[in-house]
Amino acid sequence: MILAACALLLIACFAYVFSVPNVAAEQRQKTRLDFLRERKDVVYENLRDLNFEHSAGKFQEEDYRAQRALLENEAAEILSEMDTLEALSSAERGTT
Repeated sequence: MILAACALLLIACFAYVFSVPNVAAEQRQKTRLDFLRERKDVVYENLRDLNFEHSAGKFQEEDYRAQRALLENEAAEILSEMDTLEALSSAERGTT
């Protein structure tokens, strides 16, 4: 009797752990603008981390400047594309 209860509990645990919920149907599709917003947050966080590590003395000045320039350029490209997409989106809403 105990063995049967343990087996039933084990099967129920496996079913619960390995069942795949159907949340894909509930999620909305990400737009390019959503992706860019997430990417912008990541780049800004990387810039903060870089500044912190530089102030802690983990980066030489030359390496710090090179990494900072790369991250700033990437952030500028992201912001530029976001502005373009937002302008297109607002223009489409204005005409419809």
